[in-house]
Amino acid sequence: ECKENIGQLLLVELEAKSPSFMPLIDDEWFCSKIIVTTPEGDRILFPCHRWMSCEKKLTLRDSVGVSSLYNIAMPANIYSLLNIKNMYINKAGIFFFISPCWGLFLCLFFVEYVEKIWKTDEFFGYQFLNGLNPMIIKCCSKLPEKFPVTNEMVKSFLPDTSSLESEMKKGNIFLCDYERLRDLEGNEINKKKQYLAAPLCLLFSTQGKLMPIAIQLNQEPGPGNPIFLPSDSKTDWLLAKIFVRNAEFNEHELNFHLLHTHLMGEVFTVATMRNLPSCHPLFKLLIPHTRYNLQINIMARSVLISEDGVFPQFTAIGNNSMMTFLKRAASSLTYSSLCIPDYIKERGLEKIPHYYYRDDGLKLWDIIFNFVFGFVSHYYVDQDVQADDELQAWLTEIRKNGQLEQSQAGFPKSFCTVKELAKFVTMVIFTVSAQHAAVNSGQFDLGGWMPNFPSSLRCPPPRQKGETTRQSVLETLPDVSTTVNAIAVVYLLSQEGSDRNPLGHYPEELFGEEVPLKLITQFKNNLQDLEKKIESRNEKLDLPYTYLNPRNVDNSVAI
Repeated sequence: ECKENIGQLLLVELEAKSPSFMPLIDDEWFCSKIIVTTPEGDRILFPCHRWMSCEKKLTLRDSVGVSSLYNIAMPANIYSLLNIKNMYINKAGIFFFISPCWGLFLCLFFVEYVEKIWKTDEFFGYQFLNGLNPMIIKCCSKLPEKFPVTNEMVKSFLPDTSSLESEMKKGNIFLCDYERLRDLEGNEINKKKQYLAAPLCLLFSTQGKLMPIAIQLNQEPGPGNPIFLPSDSKTDWLLAKIFVRNAEFNEHELNFHLLHTHLMGEVFTVATMRNLPSCHPLFKLLIPHTRYNLQINIMARSVLISEDGVFPQFTAIGNNSMMTFLKRAASSLTYSSLCIPDYIKERGLEKIPHYYYRDDGLKLWDIIFNFVFGFVSHYYVDQDVQADDELQAWLTEIRKNGQLEQSQAGFPKSFCTVKELAKFVTMVIFTVSAQHAAVNSGQFDLGGWMPNFPSSLRCPPPRQKGETTRQSVLETLPDVSTTVNAIAVVYLLSQEGSDRNPLGHYPEELFGEEVPLKLITQFKNNLQDLEKKIESRNEKLDLPYTYLNPRNVDNSVAI
């Protein structure tokens, strides 16, 4: 106890000693925070939130965010050397958390609903907007040469006085192109060859519905690669859609789920911990959004994408083709594809109706951006952004270790303004929270009925029309073992963690300043307002879109 003021407190040192009766025991402790009360009655918060071992000292800074611009003398390298245990899952393991009965009931209800409607063209089209992968569809103003759909082929699916060309001019024709799957060799499962397709799918937006009007199952047009139409036999058309859904499985799980959220989240996490000291305002802002990301990815590498993991054992893409696909996906990743306002505009999807991923995602982006901009503006003006070496080093490492240095990727080389910094930080938070929720949470809802989301197919794409039967469709779908294992995985990946932190909830006290605390409160209030609006809209929908309701969005990639 100090009864006299000793001046400004900059650091607090902690040391835990082994009990005298057990000197050889390293009894680890988890310290949440230290609060120092001055003789004048002021309370100074020193956040910790890390593990400490006996006989080792921890040095803590107070909760005031300080960047390198302030040049306050500190012990060498007091960086974010958090014990990784703090970021790992408890021994029970998030992957094995069993949801309450009510959550299970809702999941099964959704699966039964999908089972009833999965064959319909309307639901097939709906999933490109509000399913697991709302990221691949784009407006089509000109057909690619490799997809020679003619007006004669599709005129019966368009209004009587219209044509394919006029509907493209109106912005009503949309394209999904799975080019990244081209020429990939199928896996073997239980010594049986599996098959992949690289389809192109053309869709028409009409009367509030998105309807498929043409499907080609491979990239090279020709006699052995027919264009399937809704007017073909029911089994021909159904099998063509099943091959598209299998292509969706690969694009979704490996590109837009694993790469765009998990692996990019890992790049953000490691760069933050390496380059920003724990007193840096951006470290304090971002560290809650890194929670569990590293451990989840370690488990994914071990259980899902290792040589003896789920993908080599139970998917058509297997291990070798998976690596080729991921390289293609990484080379096509851009800054704009991680910024939802830019990516919606880039794909020409501003006006298509009933695109709830877009509607909710844009609102969430704006809420996060306003929070981040207010936060960054409190600590920086433009000149400060340019002069913060730690901040610039953080960006450089993200570009370098994320393999994002190609000019076509469009990632900034440096930060020059507060607005540029705020947009980038918004992208980071949105990616690991909202975007991950959008592509993760519905995996069992939409994939629990296997024919709607098959991980593998046992027969090659049909080379001509008129030969598909109900029996050949069944023979193409995965076998029982593959189905059971794939469904088990998507079920586990869809579950909530037992200790989740929803977006905007920061249980660890990292800030003691008035402005950041007010911004956090306003952030929570804005998220609650959006939650009410989404729930009000969903009450009027036959199939509610819930994945971007803030209450269903975690702070980080935590599952």
